[in-house]
Amino acid sequence: MTAETAGDWPELVELLRAVRAEIDATLGAETGFDKVVLTEGRAVGGDGEQHEYSFAARGWKDSFSDRPLLVRARPRAGWEPAELVVAERGRLRLRTSAELGAKAELREDDTSGLVTLAEQLDQTTSGAGRLNLTAAGWLVGRSLPAAGQCPDPERYVRDWRTLQLNDRQRAAVVRALGSDLTFLWGPPGTGKTEVVGHVVEGNHRQGHRVLFLAPTKVAVDQAVERLCELLSAESGFADGLVQRVGDIAVGSLKEKYGNQIEPQKIVARLSAALTAEIVALRDQLDVVDGRLALHREYAELTRSLAQLRDDAGQAARNAAAAAAQADRAGREAARLHAELTGIGVPSGLFAARKARRRDELLAQLQAVNQDIANLAARHQFATAEQQRCTAQAEAAERKVSTLLPKLAGIAPADQLVATAKNLRERLEARQEELRTVEEVVRGNCRVMGTTVAKAVQSRYLIDKFDTVVIDEAGMVNLPSAWYAAALAKKRVVVAGDFRQLPAVTRASSDRNAGQETRSHSERWMDRDAFHAAGLVDGHGRVRPHDCLVGLNTQYRMHSAICAVVNTIAYPDAPLITGRADNSRLPPSPLLEAPLVLVDTASRRSAARGGSGGHKSNPVHEAVIHELVRGLQYDGVLPARKEEGGPPDARPAARMAVIAPYRDQVRALQGSLAYRFGADYDGVVDTVHRFQGSQRPLVVIDTVAGAGDKVGLFYEGTGLSSATCRLLNVAVSRAQDHLVVVADVDFLSRNLKPHGEAARMVDYLQRHAHRLDVGDLVPFRAAADLAGLGPHELTRPAFFPADEVPRAVAWDIAHARRSIEIYCAFLAPAPVERWLSKLKPRIDSGLRVTVHTRPARRSDDESQISALEAAGCTVNQRERMHEKVVIVDDEVLWHGSLNLLAGTGPTDLMMRITDPGACERVRHIVGRARPDPPARPARPTRTEVRPTSGPNGNGAGRLYLNVPFAEKDAAKKAAKARWDAKVRRWYVPHDTPRHLVERWL
Repeated sequence: MTAETAGDWPELVELLRAVRAEIDATLGAETGFDKVVLTEGRAVGGDGEQHEYSFAARGWKDSFSDRPLLVRARPRAGWEPAELVVAERGRLRLRTSAELGAKAELREDDTSGLVTLAEQLDQTTSGAGRLNLTAAGWLVGRSLPAAGQCPDPERYVRDWRTLQLNDRQRAAVVRALGSDLTFLWGPPGTGKTEVVGHVVEGNHRQGHRVLFLAPTKVAVDQAVERLCELLSAESGFADGLVQRVGDIAVGSLKEKYGNQIEPQKIVARLSAALTAEIVALRDQLDVVDGRLALHREYAELTRSLAQLRDDAGQAARNAAAAAAQADRAGREAARLHAELTGIGVPSGLFAARKARRRDELLAQLQAVNQDIANLAARHQFATAEQQRCTAQAEAAERKVSTLLPKLAGIAPADQLVATAKNLRERLEARQEELRTVEEVVRGNCRVMGTTVAKAVQSRYLIDKFDTVVIDEAGMVNLPSAWYAAALAKKRVVVAGDFRQLPAVTRASSDRNAGQETRSHSERWMDRDAFHAAGLVDGHGRVRPHDCLVGLNTQYRMHSAICAVVNTIAYPDAPLITGRADNSRLPPSPLLEAPLVLVDTASRRSAARGGSGGHKSNPVHEAVIHELVRGLQYDGVLPARKEEGGPPDARPAARMAVIAPYRDQVRALQGSLAYRFGADYDGVVDTVHRFQGSQRPLVVIDTVAGAGDKVGLFYEGTGLSSATCRLLNVAVSRAQDHLVVVADVDFLSRNLKPHGEAARMVDYLQRHAHRLDVGDLVPFRAAADLAGLGPHELTRPAFFPADEVPRAVAWDIAHARRSIEIYCAFLAPAPVERWLSKLKPRIDSGLRVTVHTRPARRSDDESQISALEAAGCTVNQRERMHEKVVIVDDEVLWHGSLNLLAGTGPTDLMMRITDPGACERVRHIVGRARPDPPARPARPTRTEVRPTSGPNGNGAGRLYLNVPFAEKDAAKKAAKARWDAKVRRWYVPHDTPRHLVERWL
């Protein structure tokens, strides 16, 4: 493709711009990702451009180890790439170009896929690559091809005439096998996966190589499992005819077909024969080499033996020569000595001549004596050398004797050399074959399944496949769908439901971006292929086209549940139910009908202020607890920690609890696990997590009612809105029973009229079986507490306003460790009244903490002083709004209980036993920054707390009210330290007051 050709496709530039905006929005986001807090940082190396740091890591996940990472020096600073060097024992070593200090933040680089997509699009705009831009253009509405039909589908789809397919499903298969482009609209439960399976099967038998794509691993795996069932009898299946590229998330697929579809396992299996042959060849070569080594050793020994014998003879001759020379030197020494004796002492007429002769003789004698010594040493060395060579020769003779029998039974050396050469040639050939097995396996693949993201990042897929099938296409952003379609040489099939979950994107709602950028992203990133191709209008209504086939008979849901789904998402194209209206669950009075509505309006929780108050609802949490308890009693769900039951009887197989907000999901996950055991893991999650799954029983927690607004989840209207799509997915997960927990009055007053959420609530009011909240969560009096057993005491319960004081007093009397009272305001009468009950418990060792707002009046000062004088710890925090009591970190009283204020509860109060709920309250209150109290500082029982110092001297602590912005000043001026348990700064009690006066 040339650059001029690329210029004919202006959407390329728009798509590339949208991807880059998405990258910017993702990098600029402060939520939606896991973050690792890095502390105790220090530089440990670098080369000038790249720095290496060591950090202590909090929140590190091993899954980060093989992923691209980003790091920044401080919150809200720009992120920069980082490379993990090593992670061990709670510390990390990072390499990055960023300048970091003692603290930093680390996150996964979730833009890596987008960056690759941008690179692919950028290359395409410059004319590089071999993409099919015509096929890609179809997905943005460019020249949609006319639909065709396969005249003989029975040739390509096994048992075509007897398959259990309805007319729409058959039409979809016939259309997809005879058209260049097919859009398959598959609402929930309509058998889309089955149809797509036969479409892939038929394409394969038509001789096409097929690339199957979906946005999630689970969606890929579910489809690939069906493809394996259809194609497992095909020739070559065991050698990789169907391959799953990427990690398998569905256990049943891995268990049944993992060895036949995972490329690494196929390579290992196909390599097994080659590997075994290579091992055998190496073993044979080792044997031949060993025999050749014997020949070489024999030859070397015989050569060595001859040499040793020669050396021994030469040494003997050298010894004899040295002996003869020594003998001659001895005689010469005797002669010289005799002549010296004859001269004697020089005297007389020739004394000088005699003296000179004597000196000459002495010098000659000395030289001869030295020769004698040297010859003696030479003789000794030659003799030793002779002995050594003789001994070694004898040893060599023994080795030769040992080798001769071994050599008698093996081939001659020249024959063995030829054999070894042949074995090495064969070994090299097999090793070369082994190196090419991966390519062979890749060539065996006729049907590949992987995620859209993986396909975008795998450049080798270009120009490899005839047909591309994009499943769950409603969840695929437009640039990725466009690129995926461009990988097809001949045919594109787009399957999904544009009224289920959309793609998860950021740029269109990025507050840091301009309106033009947000609008551009909404058009070129957020839209799915159905909308972009012009098959769906701006209001979400379908525009008929012969390349679009819609399925309309669903086999998942009870007809009553299907009616709710039609009301929400398919009013213009209602689904038909093709299953019997029976239930696979044991009977229960809690599930008397397929539709059950639990209206919580009469037990509404007191509204909480703050932006996140609408994202959790303790009343609904209690309702779901008691619903689970009742279903356990009726045998619908297993009892707590029941072991060994069949898989389909476990909670996560029978029930799903879906909530719109992560806050409520976390609350329910923790509290259900605490009360009912770890078996309830996987039961609760958000809508997105349950996409693609189904359960006999689905409980939808609407959450709304605890705050002053319904929340973003419910704000959309229209068939293309996120609200419609999310509600559609949530409701359509249910097979036999749908339970909706909702504050009907609150929703009716606050939902947008005629919106999808309002229509759902209205339909449920008219058609669902009503389950009274009082039948689930007990309504109790204070006197009931004394007669309840431990299990019943853990149940959530409501108390009328006039019973609350006596019930709270009962909990105070039975507290074992601590009481925390959250009350924004204080009043003399209730403070005095409750201190009369608290003081005896404090004196007996009970820890009592009161959380209230800072004093504004002298009357407030006196109440705080009274509490402190009684032994209470008083924590003052601005913007506090919670009205709760926590007993022993387990029991939570929640509602409108201003225990120490002038007004008591004005409505029902709820008592629940849940450590997680207690901790959440502390977290909410803890988010408000402490402000200095408006009273003079004085040492009180609040400020000075007895503690054991490092030397055991019992020194006390003086607690301070240090604003976050002044913490460094407090550390520097007064050496303040942080008490993580009470979340306050402190100094030793004897610290001079002038150093800390500003924070007292």
